[in-house]
Amino acid sequence: MKACFDHIRIESICTVVPERRVMFEDEIDQYNFTRAQSLKLKATFDLHERRVVSEGVCASDLACDALKTLLEHDPSLRNDVGAILYISQSGDYILPPTSNLIQARFGFGPDVYCVDINQGCAGFLIGLFQAAQLLQCTDVRKILVINADALSRKVSGRDRNSNPLIGDAASVTVVARRDDPCTTVFDIRMDGRDALALWIPAGGARLPHSSSTSELREDASGNLRSQDHLVMKGDSVFNFVQGAVPPLIEDTLAQARIAKTEVDYFLFHQPNRFMLHKLAASLGVPLEKVPANVVRTFGNASGVSIPMTICHNLSSVLRAQSLRCCLSGFGVGLTWGAAVITLGPLSYCLLKEYQVEKLS
Repeated sequence: MKACFDHIRIESICTVVPERRVMFEDEIDQYNFTRAQSLKLKATFDLHERRVVSEGVCASDLACDALKTLLEHDPSLRNDVGAILYISQSGDYILPPTSNLIQARFGFGPDVYCVDINQGCAGFLIGLFQAAQLLQCTDVRKILVINADALSRKVSGRDRNSNPLIGDAASVTVVARRDDPCTTVFDIRMDGRDALALWIPAGGARLPHSSSTSELREDASGNLRSQDHLVMKGDSVFNFVQGAVPPLIEDTLAQARIAKTEVDYFLFHQPNRFMLHKLAASLGVPLEKVPANVVRTFGNASGVSIPMTICHNLSSVLRAQSLRCCLSGFGVGLTWGAAVITLGPLSYCLLKEYQVEKLS
C-alpha cells in the first residue's frame, strides 16, 4: 500500500530500555555448541550485550515510563493527545487492550481513541502510517505511537539462534499535525504465505498453552525450545529481507522523487549488523548512513529498534536541525515497509533506562 501524507511531523521521541544487562558470554554455556562456535556467531553478528526486563516488569511499564518522561517535559501534551496506538506483541493481557490501560493510568479522557496493533519488527512504520491516517481524517492534533515489546520472555534460553539477539524496550513517539507542508511517503507490504518463518506456535486459540507445549525439544540445529517459544527460521528471514527490502526502498525513494544521495540517514530495523551491512551493500549506500550499533548494545527490540536507533545515534542532531531519512522495518507477518520522512527539529529525543520508582 502506497500513500503520501502532508502536514504531519514527529514532534518528540522517548525510548526506555531495562536496566538489566545480559552479556553474550553470560549465556554461552547454555547452548549445545562449542564455545568457539558461539564466539564465531558473536563476531559475525556483532553481539555483545542486550537489555532484558526484570521479573514483574511488563513492556507497558517501560512505555509508561517513557510517556511519563514526555509529559514531564511537555505538560500540555496531556490535553493535546487524541489517540493512543499501542503496537506490540507483548500485551499485558489477552484482553483488555493495553492501550486502554495506559489511557486510564494517565487519566486521558474518554474521547481519546485507543487501539492495540499486533505487529513486530515493522511496527514503528505501521504505527506512523496509522497515525498519519488519523491526523488526516479527524480533528485529532497529536497521537501517541507506542512501540513496546518484552520478547525475551518468549525466547528459549537454550536457543542460540534467537536468545542472544533479543532485547526488550519501549518507545513513545508523538506524531502531530503541522501547518507547513511536509510530505511523508509510505509503502507498506505484507505476505502471510511465509508468516510461519517467525512465530510462536502455542499460546493462542489454535494451540493453547499446556504441559505438552512447554516441553523443550531439540531442533535439527541443536537448539532447544518448546512450542511456547519464538521460532525464527533464520535462513528464510535473511533471504526474505535481502530479496524484498532493497526493491521496496528503491520504489519508495522513486515515489518520493529523491535520490539515495539526498538521504541523510537510512534508519532500519536492526536484527543484526551482518544483515544491515548486506542491505547497505545491496542498496549501494555508505555504511556511515546506515547505523547498525543498536543491536550490539541493547539487542533486537522488535518494533522499538527504529526509534531506539534515532534516539541512540541522532538525539543531539535532531534537537537542533532536520534530516531527510528513509525508514524501513521488516519481519513478522511477514511485513515490510519503508517511509521517506523529514525528522527534526524534535522538541525531545532521548534514550533512558527504566526508572521504576517514578511510576509509584
